[in-house]
Amino acid sequence: MSEHTWFLIAMVAYLIAMLAIGLFSFRKNDEYEDYMLGGRGLHPFVAAMSAGASDMSGWLLLGLPGALYMSGFSELWIAIGLLIGAAVNWKITAPRLRAYTEMANNSITVPSFFENRFQDRSRVLRVAASLVILVFFTFYVASGMVAGGKYFQSTFESGYLTGIIIIASVTVIYTFVGGFLAVSLTDTVQGVIMFFSLLLVPIMALITMDDPGAIFSYQLENAYGLGTIDPNQHWFSLFTGVSFITIISNLAWGLGYFGQPHIIVRFMALRSTSDARSGMIYGVGWMFLCMVGAVFVAIIGPAFFGMDPSIAITDQTSFETIFLDMGRILFHPLIAGLVLTAVLAAIMSTISSQLLVVSSALIEDIYKGLINKSASDNTLKMLSRLSVLVVALIAFALSQDPDSAVLKLVEFAWAGFGASFGPVVIGALYWRRLNAAGATAGLITGAVVAFIWGGLPSFGVIEKPFGLYEMIPGVLCNIIAMVIVTNMTKAPSKEVTDTFDAVAKLSKVAERNPDQDIERAAEAISKN
Repeated sequence: MSEHTWFLIAMVAYLIAMLAIGLFSFRKNDEYEDYMLGGRGLHPFVAAMSAGASDMSGWLLLGLPGALYMSGFSELWIAIGLLIGAAVNWKITAPRLRAYTEMANNSITVPSFFENRFQDRSRVLRVAASLVILVFFTFYVASGMVAGGKYFQSTFESGYLTGIIIIASVTVIYTFVGGFLAVSLTDTVQGVIMFFSLLLVPIMALITMDDPGAIFSYQLENAYGLGTIDPNQHWFSLFTGVSFITIISNLAWGLGYFGQPHIIVRFMALRSTSDARSGMIYGVGWMFLCMVGAVFVAIIGPAFFGMDPSIAITDQTSFETIFLDMGRILFHPLIAGLVLTAVLAAIMSTISSQLLVVSSALIEDIYKGLINKSASDNTLKMLSRLSVLVVALIAFALSQDPDSAVLKLVEFAWAGFGASFGPVVIGALYWRRLNAAGATAGLITGAVVAFIWGGLPSFGVIEKPFGLYEMIPGVLCNIIAMVIVTNMTKAPSKEVTDTFDAVAKLSKVAERNPDQDIERAAEAISKN
């Protein structure tokens, strides 16, 4: 059989497995809350793997290795920032958010949590948050589809659009059918595949090389990437040739974690606040080892391809197919096909998570929240599934350009959420005085600043001022607006502050007694 036939067998087996999980999950979705949040019964390992897989996406296997391959360790600051941000997010956001969403009228989405947390009767905050989700997640889903098209170009030498259609179709089907549980379980499987693939590919590459030691000198002394990239003596330096602005901008990616709806919704679905500790160990450990694998793919790449003129990287623009090409070259086609499904897994895990969050924004936060509060569970589930399909079609339309860089699309969407939601989430959890007006002002300000600062260069209007990543001015402006407006407007009601105090108490109870049933504890505290 041909190489492509083996690849096809591996891919079809994987896709069938994902669809089977979707059908299994369909039977567990008795109620609308089950479809959107899995009944708040997510095991910490599943939550951690799901958050990690939906977070890393094609960026980990395509964007990061490609960026490192081209520029060296100067791009590593992004990974460092993300690792720190993920750990802090699990530590300070996960337990408090799980407790707060339980006591804030059983909130099942981030916008509904904001509204219930501040008892915002105007609905402005809920609508603003939903619109931010719709705008930035459309770009985020599009980045996944671009990665999918590149996957098929490199793996099957097929059309870019064909790849997008196949990946989008299967992802939409299992998300459409199985909801949050299907997304979480498939993400877990996908996270495991990514983990083993990222460790296996660089190890096998080193074993097969005649001179493994060359990986630490080749890019310093030789042009590579078919001669398009000049030798870089500072390739392994984190600091040399890297401006302070660049370091700060790349580290700032870590700030984005606090505002990513598709990640923090996993915190809301945990069984208990005490599960956050285990989730942090699983999630951050997985992320660290996966990043080590991705870094070594980039380190090995220049010598691996440069010393053998018979092989080359498919993507000669952003070199984002380096992991795919190494896997294809190193292994028997069937094994290579299974390894290459890691990229497929990363892409699909992110797309599915984001489609579900967008669906919740449209149906739970806009339709149910503003139009039809008494809609039945069956109606809400049907509309949620329909919205998954609509958003996928819009993202498909935005992903038609095969020259789009995955990292650039992710960068823009990541900053949008981090700058708009991040400070508001932390403020809602830890600032007792924060009110609806302040939260709304901060959210809108952060979103607008990030969109203008980072979006205009995409249209060729202006370059980013000072070369600074839009996350930083977006977060700073969000905090300033949030603090000023909160202190200039009426303090929150006693009911709001009493709930805040009850959540703080519930968090302490859960920390002292990890086996405590959080729902019963919340009910007991509410009565007292």
